[in-house]
Amino acid sequence: MTNKMATVLIVDDEKHICSILSRLCGKEGLETVEAYEGDTALKMIMSQKPDVILVDFRMPGMNGMELLKRAKELDPDLPVVIITAYADIKGAVEAMRAGAHDYLAKPFENLEVIRVVYRALEERKLKRKLTSLTRELQENLSLSTSMGTSEAVYDLISKAAQVAKSDFSVLIQGETGSGKELVARAIHDISPRSKKPFVPVDCGAIPETLLESELFGHERGSFTGADYAKPGKFEAAAGGTLFLDEVANMPLSSQAKLLRALQSKRVYRLGSTKPVEVNARLIVASNQDLFSLTKSGSFRSDLFFRLNEFTISVPPLRARKEDISYLADRFLNITNVELNKHIKGFSDSAIDKLLGYDWPGNVRQLRSIIRRAVLLADTIITEADLELKDIPGSNSMSVPNIKGVVIDGLSLKEIVHDNILAVERDVITKVLRYTGGNKAKAARLLKIDYKTIHTKIKQLGISIDGGVYE
Repeated sequence: MTNKMATVLIVDDEKHICSILSRLCGKEGLETVEAYEGDTALKMIMSQKPDVILVDFRMPGMNGMELLKRAKELDPDLPVVIITAYADIKGAVEAMRAGAHDYLAKPFENLEVIRVVYRALEERKLKRKLTSLTRELQENLSLSTSMGTSEAVYDLISKAAQVAKSDFSVLIQGETGSGKELVARAIHDISPRSKKPFVPVDCGAIPETLLESELFGHERGSFTGADYAKPGKFEAAAGGTLFLDEVANMPLSSQAKLLRALQSKRVYRLGSTKPVEVNARLIVASNQDLFSLTKSGSFRSDLFFRLNEFTISVPPLRARKEDISYLADRFLNITNVELNKHIKGFSDSAIDKLLGYDWPGNVRQLRSIIRRAVLLADTIITEADLELKDIPGSNSMSVPNIKGVVIDGLSLKEIVHDNILAVERDVITKVLRYTGGNKAKAARLLKIDYKTIHTKIKQLGISIDGGVYE
């Protein structure tokens, strides 16, 4: 960002102050726009896209602090400098906590104003670069961002990366809500087909009579209501990826036609005898064991072996408890923005409830629970806000407990792993309380490095007295 490209929005109800600041910035080659009250300033933020805001603390109507908060909602990276004749330490602290870049007192030094503006521009430039890099990183690590940081998720990332460069058909198996479509999209996004369409089809949501038309297309007049020719999803996914979710729901007659299309790489629209060449990579998903379904005759074995060139199993959320705190925090932050709330985190009892719950609906259920809890909560999410006890299908109320060891159908390895996490969380929480929240001191006492304790605090969702450590 060069100075000539930068725009400074100056907001003050005293027009002569705006003029002075405009002249100062103009001499530095900066463009300026002026507003004399908050509502006009907000409109200018949206229309002019300023790079820095200089705003008076006290103005009629919307004051500087309120404008600061509203501006941050529109553009979180926009630097805002508060200028006021009523400078005091309390006001400065309040402004900085609200996200102000800096705080200047009237009468201001001209050189100090310019220095602060330049520093704000540099911050803006840096944040834009950081945002761009973060977006790039998130695209490359979309599974980690969306699903968590556990070993199980990294195993999924590894398998997705292995198969993405090939043109293999992929079968993704896992419970409903566990993230099968996320895995499919991740494979597509890092494959050579990523610039072409990713076309999802829910085979369980389309009536049997319409499924073939949806997949292969139809000609005008081929059936009642076919008023115009329509290409199918195979054609729509040309050069890209066709994702068939819940493929086990596909009727046997459609399975036969799907197999034929995969083998010949061509489809026939309903009502047509003319073949259409197709070039789409196929990824399918199922919440049932397709191999077992072939034994019962409800799924064609020849189609299963054609689809089963590479299989990925997505573990349920209860089998990767390390991801629960990460995902809960992620959904909390997203919902805070959506609802314009500022819920700070989870109480200890709420975290315990989340980690001990069975999650029959997996990540999809966790997201719904957290969204509702954010809506209900005032400052932090408590166990009562989660309302987990009334969720149908949970086994958490009937789990056998032998001298404090929860079985819940888990293997010995899983039981030991879960209990290790509980012990780690308890020990780190107690040491943090002892050190008054000083993470560096706690790390020294536990003989681990600072990065490790910081990672574990986030993974285990550790909080003290309702405050969540960042």
